[in-house]
Amino acid sequence: MKLLILFIAIITPWVIGYFYVKNIKDSQKADKVKLVNYKKDTIPKVNHSKFEILQQKFETPQQVTEACLSCHNRTGHDVMKSSHWNWTKDYRTDSGDTIQLGKKNIINNFCIGISSNEPRCTSCHIGYGWKDHSFDFTDSRNIDCIVCHDRTGTYKKFPTGAGYPVKEVKKFGNKTFYPPDYNKIAQNVGTPARQNCGTCHFVGGGGNNVKHGDIANEMNQVTKEVDVHMGLDGANMECVDCHKTERHNITGNLYSIASADTNRVSCERCHTGQPHKNTIINQHTKKVACQTCHIPEYAKVSATKMYWNWSTAGKFNDDGSVLIKKDSAGNMIYHSLKGSFVWKNNVKPEYMWFNGKAKHYVLGDKVDTTKPVQLNTLLGNYHDKNSKIVPVKVHSGRQIYDPVNNTMILPHLFGKDSTSYWKNFDWNKAAETGMKSVNQPYSGKYAFAPTEMYWPINHMVAPMGKSLQCTDCHSRNSRLAKLTDFYLPGRDYSSFLDWLGFGLMFFAFVGVVIHAVLRILK
Repeated sequence: MKLLILFIAIITPWVIGYFYVKNIKDSQKADKVKLVNYKKDTIPKVNHSKFEILQQKFETPQQVTEACLSCHNRTGHDVMKSSHWNWTKDYRTDSGDTIQLGKKNIINNFCIGISSNEPRCTSCHIGYGWKDHSFDFTDSRNIDCIVCHDRTGTYKKFPTGAGYPVKEVKKFGNKTFYPPDYNKIAQNVGTPARQNCGTCHFVGGGGNNVKHGDIANEMNQVTKEVDVHMGLDGANMECVDCHKTERHNITGNLYSIASADTNRVSCERCHTGQPHKNTIINQHTKKVACQTCHIPEYAKVSATKMYWNWSTAGKFNDDGSVLIKKDSAGNMIYHSLKGSFVWKNNVKPEYMWFNGKAKHYVLGDKVDTTKPVQLNTLLGNYHDKNSKIVPVKVHSGRQIYDPVNNTMILPHLFGKDSTSYWKNFDWNKAAETGMKSVNQPYSGKYAFAPTEMYWPINHMVAPMGKSLQCTDCHSRNSRLAKLTDFYLPGRDYSSFLDWLGFGLMFFAFVGVVIHAVLRILK
């Protein structure tokens, strides 16, 4: 009996330790997340080819719009209230003023800004003819209905056409653009498919997957290994299945330009705030966004741009021709017009606290160039009850600024005039024209400053079983190593407390053994 007691005293701690570790491993096994409130919209299909008004011979895209609005007679008003049309939203400045801020007048560290470069940038606007400040945002005839609703796959805007398609066959680089068959397209419209959305959103920044990192052309034919929602062998969802629309106000926020915690799309809408069977994992949702665990990597197929250095632009081949360099994967790493780039595949996100609100650099704000200028700042911290840890793509850049006024510069890049950088490669002239277009002063001096932008990652959700495991965060030098404003078990420690704990455990164990031995001897 005494030997049995001794055996139990020695073996019990090991048994407890075994089952504790086994329980941790079991809790990491993938389980299906709860799914509620989701169903595909079943809007009855309408055969538009039967409508007499769409059987006329259309000569211009505006004529198609007029035909659309003759039936959808409130749609023009709704579209012209949307951010897709205006490219601005309300933004509250540090001084408390509310201004209109967005893609229309903000700067980034990709192609920098729109003003004075409109014909190139507005090829992704849902309108026709936005070539300068004179564009009339109240003229519904200039709404481009078919860029979102074409289901033939044949409609293309010309990259430098201020939102217009071509009138005759025309080449741009190695691509050929053809005049649209407006009659065929008008009679074959429908609910936007991912190809419609991707026409602009997949190629923002001038190429496939340049900006976002988590949405790219491959999403048109993707597998569930890349994205469980959009995978053709997965849920096979369209963009509009999540980005619901009411009167052409499309839900979703792009925090490179948006600032308010409104109109967001959330995982919880379909999966609830308690999506797992495991209680401990569900407790994490109070402070950890779903995307943090379920998107361990982005840029899974095409590489995404991580760094853009404008200061190296302007170099040419010996014969004066444009210098272009590519890496082994075919990604452009240098271009005379744009400078040098760094691309990456299968990127682990950075992680930040985020409460759904953001701040932005407003033209005219003073900058400190001894550190990277934050062109957008995601707000939040551990002590903010609305903040959660989210995965983020950090895009770094080096771009033009005014060292005398200490302000960022919006340069005039596109055009065939005497001051556009892509025509004359004179930064001084480009800066002067660009800043004049936004009514900002320019000292006549320029330099280049480091900048950063933060792009929350929301797509490329991994399949069940490939999400992050406990030790990805709860370990030394983990994914959350840079978030230091809170205590994280497994990552943070005190050597004194660790040794104190080990000592107490050791002496407790020794005490049990000594006690058992004494009982046996007596």
